[in-house]
Amino acid sequence: MPTSLALFLAVSFPAFTLSHPTVPSGQSVPLHHRSRPQRTPEEWGLWAKAHRERLTAKYGAGQPEKRSTGTNLITNQNSDASFFGSLAIGTPPVSYNVILDTGSADLWLADSNCVTNCDEVATFNPSQSSTFTTNNAAFNISYGSGKASGTIGADNIQMAGFSVSNQTLGLCDTVSDGLLTAPISGLLGLAFKTIASSGATPFWEALVSAGAWDSPVMGFQLTRFINDTTARSLEPGGSFSMGFVNTTLFTGDIEYLELATDPSYWILPLTAMTVQGNSVQVPTGVAAYSAIDTGTTLVGGPAEYMTSMYSQIPGAAPGTGNFDGYYTYPCDTTVNLTVSFGGKSWPISEADFRMTQLTQNQCIGAFFNLQTGRSAPDWIFGDTLLKNVYSVFRYDPPSVGFAQLSNVALAMNGVNAPVPSATVGSVATTVTATGRSGNSGVSMHMPGSSVVSMAVAWTVGLLAGLSILL
Repeated sequence: MPTSLALFLAVSFPAFTLSHPTVPSGQSVPLHHRSRPQRTPEEWGLWAKAHRERLTAKYGAGQPEKRSTGTNLITNQNSDASFFGSLAIGTPPVSYNVILDTGSADLWLADSNCVTNCDEVATFNPSQSSTFTTNNAAFNISYGSGKASGTIGADNIQMAGFSVSNQTLGLCDTVSDGLLTAPISGLLGLAFKTIASSGATPFWEALVSAGAWDSPVMGFQLTRFINDTTARSLEPGGSFSMGFVNTTLFTGDIEYLELATDPSYWILPLTAMTVQGNSVQVPTGVAAYSAIDTGTTLVGGPAEYMTSMYSQIPGAAPGTGNFDGYYTYPCDTTVNLTVSFGGKSWPISEADFRMTQLTQNQCIGAFFNLQTGRSAPDWIFGDTLLKNVYSVFRYDPPSVGFAQLSNVALAMNGVNAPVPSATVGSVATTVTATGRSGNSGVSMHMPGSSVVSMAVAWTVGLLAGLSILL
């Protein structure tokens, strides 16, 4: 089933705090970023192999009186390896860090009874929440090489000024090695209910379908630190907005492209690609379907088209060993690559295309061979693309939009700064979910009547080792 993964050899553990200041509605929750460890070629090989295998498994085989907006500031973790935000669960609310993943549709966390591979992960204790309920139904997420399992429960979820009561979530007491590493406790799926393993309406979909947002959109701006050797373990990672688009972060118009399928993953057709100024053959029809996935680090696609693409880069060659399915190319080559999904062509920066430098002369590209399952799209476009655009995921009509990043957004790349707190405004709208049936209603809390701050006090340390995000 779909999920995002993170693997580190050593970690620092965050301290979480809650406070209750009076703050205006429509705040932002930051994304955070983590510095890149110095890896050997062997470690990069393990990273690359695990990323490819796990991404293969991931895709394998009544109106309120007032609507609102909110922004969740993101953390960029381990030099663009992952991007996470925070939400609060239960009564009283406790905040947790979760991967923000448009490639899946379930919310799940490590449970306080987790007995495997959860030693340094902040876990959720159902007994400490007065609003938690459960029917003890089984919850399982499989990854091919690992899994997380537990039970299904429901509780109040708060994020960026919004609240969903009785929201279904998975509580995992068994987690395979490498699935979770502090400060990440779980995953928030931002795709559609149709692919939710729990069968429940996702948090975001409960809000937007009930009319809780000013506009039925989610926007992402992601920072870049992959080319910054001085980046720390955690850096500001950009922002995730709900109910509006942040006009300070992009210029020009947002180009919206309708989904290629009924809502499930956020799927667009890949229609064009250029490398070094030359057009590269791309598939047509179903074979061109591409998932736009914030929870994936790189870009995967069918081997025949990857071969065609890399043939445009002089000196490129297939990788071997743990780099099987990847390609090497001369580090003194600047790769110019663009992609289109039926509209404008969007360039992918050389910094993002260069996954890493293995030797003085040999680099590894961020596009790799991927074979997905029958029900999944053939192409997965992750953060290698999304760091280069302002991306918008629109509920109605179902579509994905891209816009050019503004100078304000670009100025955030590579700037070492204090990790932002995950700020949440007053809860203006409360949606009541009804578990797996997916029905929901809306009740109103006028601004100021209920205020939750999910300020996170980080204990920031250097993270050494490998980081894997799918």
